[in-house]
Amino acid sequence: METTRASQARWFSGDFATPAIHKVTADETGRWLAAGWRDLRRSPALSLGYGLSFVAFGYLLLVGLEQVGLGSLFLPLLGGFMLVAPVLAVGLYEISRRLELGDRPDIRTLLAFRRNGEQIGMMGVALLILTLVWIQLAFLLFALFFSASPPPMESFLLSILTSTGNLPFLLIGTAIGGFFAALAFTISVVSIPMLLDRDATVVTAIATSIQAVLQNWRVMIGWAAMIVLIIGAGMATLFIGLAIALPLVAHASWHAYRGLVGQD
Repeated sequence: METTRASQARWFSGDFATPAIHKVTADETGRWLAAGWRDLRRSPALSLGYGLSFVAFGYLLLVGLEQVGLGSLFLPLLGGFMLVAPVLAVGLYEISRRLELGDRPDIRTLLAFRRNGEQIGMMGVALLILTLVWIQLAFLLFALFFSASPPPMESFLLSILTSTGNLPFLLIGTAIGGFFAALAFTISVVSIPMLLDRDATVVTAIATSIQAVLQNWRVMIGWAAMIVLIIGAGMATLFIGLAIALPLVAHASWHAYRGLVGQD
């Protein structure tokens, strides 16, 4: 109760001062990735189990959509899942935080949402709203280009790959998806690890994340591109590689937060 009252007091007092942001260089992104890989190797069972749960969810979603003849919706729904994935990966951030402290993570580590849970939950709601808007726009695009009934996955992919008439669909969909991905990245790359690490409000965390991206925009564009390449490589292996790619990106993102904001 006292924690809730203190949080409410900060909301109404307007105490949203952001911590100092560090200027980083492009070569530091390689160190973040190496540190993420080191964390994955130090806690393989928890990290890979976490990643495999995402892969299993993806296959269940694909099979379910195929059963009702809506397999082509898998890709936009997968994109929506990636928008909200940063808050779902909070357990992986906690593994890296515990390893950083010299602790040995266990299954209870994955219940990291208990730390500053109210604010992490609010961040999840913000990303969920962003995801729902993207899904609505994706459904609208499908309705405009493929009528009210989306085609099965096989005919959809064949149509996309062989027909130049679907080029506007690809261009518009990619532009809108890229915008939402950039927005989600900007507000979450620092905010979610920060909410786990500090007693901060979601407004402060988002403001810090935006400030960190703007002050290091060249490096952060490269970092976002690296994340896309890693996730894309995971998808190219029939999504099985995501079991490694997702934990790797999450662990590396914790070290990116440390590099951009530092210790409390």
